[in-house]
Amino acid sequence: MADGRKAALACIDVQEDFCDNPDGALAVKGACALTPIWNELLSLPFAVKLATRDYHPRDHVSFASQHKGKQPFTSTLKVKNPENEQDVFTTTLWPDHCVQGTLGCEYISQFARSKLTHSIEKGQDKRVEMYSGFGPPYRNPKFGMTEMEDVLKKEGITDLFVVGLAFEYCVKYTAIDAVACGFRTFVIEDGTKAVDQSEQNLTAVRKELQDNGVVLIKLFSLELEKIKKS
Repeated sequence: MADGRKAALACIDVQEDFCDNPDGALAVKGACALTPIWNELLSLPFAVKLATRDYHPRDHVSFASQHKGKQPFTSTLKVKNPENEQDVFTTTLWPDHCVQGTLGCEYISQFARSKLTHSIEKGQDKRVEMYSGFGPPYRNPKFGMTEMEDVLKKEGITDLFVVGLAFEYCVKYTAIDAVACGFRTFVIEDGTKAVDQSEQNLTAVRKELQDNGVVLIKLFSLELEKIKKS
């Protein structure tokens, strides 16, 4: 890129359990149809091409099945920072998904994972929710962070382009954390889908991203044209 900038692509949680096929435990409508877009982006000359994946133990705190009387999608839970009980994050509870050792945990079969330079696993600690590829939402103190920030900074990345699943959860939190880590951050809307695809929800997520310094772009954007020509 011009002006000494260096770009990376982050494909967030493009896994079988999030794919809208008959076996997806937490299927996102329209997710599978995005695979050609992700693969096309992986063919561009990004300096780093990484993907994250949920890698949950069977008794993960985010599973509704672990909480008596709780229901997936509608129940919530306040989860404390293991190192500071006053630091609390409220999470939605989900069906069991992306369990280690299951097919649902794997990248979707059509995803061009051979083009990745890095693969980052998250959500292994059963005690905490982790939407962001950078780590759990706790900041007082930070707890259980992944290697994602170190990988990007070691490679001299200045700009991060984010796609994947799902728009209002792991994509959103990853993008917001990326800005906080000092990266100029873009979410490519054509390359992501939300769990709740109502216009009201999409509008709210876009505003939250923009309020936190994330730039929303489309596939045919000036920013991606610069990548293609680099």
